[in-house]
Amino acid sequence: MSNRNDHRAPSYRPHCCPCCENVSSSGNAVSRRTFMGNVGATAIGGIALTGLTWKAVSAAEAELESPNQRKPLVVQPILTYEIPQRAHQRSWRSWGGIQTQDDVDQEIKQIHGELETLKKSADFPVEILPLASVRSPKELAAVDTIERADTILLYAAGGGGDTIGAIGKMGKDVVIFVRYRSGPVYLWYEIISPRYLRQHTDELKIEGIDYEDVVVDDQDEITWRLRALCGLKNTMGTRILAVGGPDAWAQPAGVVPALVQKRWKFDIRTITYPELGQLLQEAFQDEQAVSMARERADAYLKIPGTKLETTREFVDNAFVLEKVFRALMAKADCRAITINGCMGTIMPISNTTACLPLSTLNDDGYLAFCESDFVVIPSGILLANISGNPPFLQDPTYPHQGIITLAHCTGPRKMDGKNLEPARIMTHFESDYGAAPKVDMHKGQKVTMIAPDFKAERWMGLSGEIVDHPLFPICRTQIDVKYSVSDDMVAERMPGFHWMLVYGDYMRETGYALKRTPIRWDSLG
Repeated sequence: MSNRNDHRAPSYRPHCCPCCENVSSSGNAVSRRTFMGNVGATAIGGIALTGLTWKAVSAAEAELESPNQRKPLVVQPILTYEIPQRAHQRSWRSWGGIQTQDDVDQEIKQIHGELETLKKSADFPVEILPLASVRSPKELAAVDTIERADTILLYAAGGGGDTIGAIGKMGKDVVIFVRYRSGPVYLWYEIISPRYLRQHTDELKIEGIDYEDVVVDDQDEITWRLRALCGLKNTMGTRILAVGGPDAWAQPAGVVPALVQKRWKFDIRTITYPELGQLLQEAFQDEQAVSMARERADAYLKIPGTKLETTREFVDNAFVLEKVFRALMAKADCRAITINGCMGTIMPISNTTACLPLSTLNDDGYLAFCESDFVVIPSGILLANISGNPPFLQDPTYPHQGIITLAHCTGPRKMDGKNLEPARIMTHFESDYGAAPKVDMHKGQKVTMIAPDFKAERWMGLSGEIVDHPLFPICRTQIDVKYSVSDDMVAERMPGFHWMLVYGDYMRETGYALKRTPIRWDSLG
């Protein structure tokens, strides 16, 4: 193995990403990522940003007040019920505590109160449409707000299977709520499984709805399902800017980005490095832009818990680069960006590294990733849209003694979405150049980790706890995460390469969202 401290040695090839895996006969590193970024990246991506000037791009940034936030999940609550009529010497009513119009009115009042509480307490954007109370498919068809809804929250108090069935066939996500102790007991608390889900058989028969879509009594159980669906809604169709074009770690060019576009309907916009280089050249000649970057660098370095351990010029240049990234995202009308060839290509044209800009962009509510690795990027976007927290893309190591080390040079600092973690601003490790944060992520913090496979067929999920943030000669932001399953299980089941991580436990939400995609959720707990 080459001396990793001798980053200038001609034979040295960084191992954290394959940016320099292909070497020409002359001994010069030829990056497949850089090659693709410079020739025909738009064949895989969507629309290419070309012919841009700094004046036009910076004007777009000036009009953008803040990054686009998550769109609200639009929920249509529906109460199904019936009012039975007494009949002599026969069974005339079904199970359930709703038997009269007064019972219906009281239940509507209770649902309104619960929905108001849910909306106020939700840590994700949600819009609740007016509650519809229906007794038949005909009354259901007259509800004109359903078309706007992403999700139906079905209060299955009573009514026939034809009404429940009609709701299930609307092509929308459905969460079914039934009462036992939280109010008047519902009929469908008894029969939702045999009569509807299994259709009088022993197997699940309903497409798109299953056992996990049923909630009994617990409002929190409704909330986390809606949180998952909000995350999924905001992930599907994501528009992302790929600087140097889209790529995938160690995979044939174009295969994984095409899968991402198929699985997640991503709208991948591209800009080549020559175009970026021209914009950066113009930006560095813009005295106002450079002055603003220096002011932002000053403010950043004055943040409590921030220590400068690299050349100040690298930090100033990083904020010029970040300003260009912000402007490009504004021009592309997106809140996500990824950098191809970040282990070398971007350094000569920016005179810094992309590490610090990607970190600060994540802190400010954008979604910013290095390496343009579309194997893992969808998982980061989904986690961010579920949790509302920035994701940390990192390299995993080998699991041992219940610990795995995760490291990269682009760690966000505002990992809980609110508070900045302490950070030392150092060089990017492999190049010993530029500005990269060593973020000391909070010890004791519960985290969710995702390891996607190369084929976009299986994502491994693992929950854990940060137990250390050491400083080894590896990527700058590094954490040791403790988990509760066996090392062998993790080693055998971890696919792909890069992982994603967010603060908090969102294992349930991730699995629930993935059920609506072709990707299998392999939860290790």
